Amino acid sequence: MILADSVEGKIQTVCGLISPEELGPTLMHEHIFCDLTPPGLFPPEQPDEEISLENVWDIRYHWVKHPGNHGLFQEEVSVREMERFRNAGGGAVVEVTSVGINRNPLALRRTAERSLVPIIMGCGYYTEEFVGPEARGKTAWEIAREIREDILTGAEGTDIRAGIIGEIGCSYPWTARERNAMEGAVIAQKQTGASLSIHPGRHPRAPQEIAAFIRTVGGFLDRTIMGHVERTFPDLNSLLGFAETGCVLEFDFFGIESSYYPFQDIDLPNDAQRLKMIRSLIDAGHLSRIVVSHDICTKTRLRTYGGHGYAYICEHIVPLMRRRGFTESEIETLLVKNPARLLTFARGHG
Repeated sequence: MILADSVEGKIQTVCGLISPEELGPTLMHEHIFCDLTPPGLFPPEQPDEEISLENVWDIRYHWVKHPGNHGLFQEEVSVREMERFRNAGGGAVVEVTSVGINRNPLALRRTAERSLVPIIMGCGYYTEEFVGPEARGKTAWEIAREIREDILTGAEGTDIRAGIIGEIGCSYPWTARERNAMEGAVIAQKQTGASLSIHPGRHPRAPQEIAAFIRTVGGFLDRTIMGHVERTFPDLNSLLGFAETGCVLEFDFFGIESSYYPFQDIDLPNDAQRLKMIRSLIDAGHLSRIVVSHDICTKTRLRTYGGHGYAYICEHIVPLMRRRGFTESEIETLLVKNPARLLTFARGHG
């Protein structure tokens, strides 16, 4: 176990350590600075399209077809969006941009300092498609060492430290290099006591395969967050079955009200359906293993460009939860208690 005594029992933000009691309502899977443009998707000469009232709906609906919409780079915009989240009662944001999709530690710290929103930065590797060739040949132990340094020393030559591992990217079927990166992440999880956040491949079998692999290499499923569950499992029964693994279930597409999903032949649920799924999971005894977020990673989901923004869950979903019969205790567990537990470094898991 390599966890520093000063970190044990604390949450690590880009501005330093805080106690779990300071966290408040927390978004567990967001991007504030990122570039998720699939390599080779657009010709280099294709210009970005300026977002306007006339085209914002089309760009939001067909978001993969528009260059420029995939990248979040503007600090002034990010500060303004974070301030709106804070003013809506938001507490903290987990920023899971990992290696391969343009993580920016310095910009994250500046944004956190200016907006007064605690930001927890991720680390590790995204899917092989996005990771450059210089990283593809690393062993699991080399990747683990890199993750450990991000957490205990600082990322990318800075003193800005990560507070969660992930999002670790997996394709379907997942590649040998992605399994290697996952093994490195699990080694680092065991060494540091950090939680692990996962982007599973787009197939119902992907989360089960990943969970089985993590169990095999000795990882901790109760501190493993499986993202994007509402786009991965085709029905409630399959989701309830996966919940028995002990993984944390992350509903992180809140605010996406369109059933259209460009990567997969499924109908995405809307927010009311998400809440019904969460209600069923709670009734089945899984309240302590559910977290929520928006997974904002395009411009048209920001308030600045006509979207719902990071304040959406606080402003709209929490009131909807109350109207749908969620208790205040359940809401606090989903938004505060579960994130606080997962983001607190836990020596006992080493």
